[in-house]
Amino acid sequence: MWYARNREEAEEILQDGFVRVFRYMNSYSRQGSFEGWVRSTMVSAALSKYRNKSTRMWVVTEFNNDVHDVSEQAGFISKYDERELIKLVQQLPPAYRMVFNLYVFEGLKHREIAKALQVSEGTSKSNLADARKILQNAIKVKKKVAAS
Repeated sequence: MWYARNREEAEEILQDGFVRVFRYMNSYSRQGSFEGWVRSTMVSAALSKYRNKSTRMWVVTEFNNDVHDVSEQAGFISKYDERELIKLVQQLPPAYRMVFNLYVFEGLKHREIAKALQVSEGTSKSNLADARKILQNAIKVKKKVAAS
């Protein structure tokens, strides 16, 4: 659900991922955990969906230290229900959502994200910073609504 816009899209990605797992099972080298290999295969299926469809990872803006605040906010995710977070992440534009997920949940570096999405490192950094701003603003709105 983290990588999809909705349940139907998530089901497509999951199905594609399982097809890949079974197709490439013989390429699993037994180095590292099987779970990690399957996870990597599933993430690859999600990336492939976005690369192969008309939804492209167009350059939004290049990263600029003067414009983008990249400060980490520890505990940001732990304060909210997972379902609420998934809904917020799903509302991000596809490029932002992919970069956010790859950086935050998969632990990839911007160099790796840029290569996977075929964008520049600056675009990866910018998209992450913008995704964080969008999510922070959405959470502020949710807090205000809850407080009313």
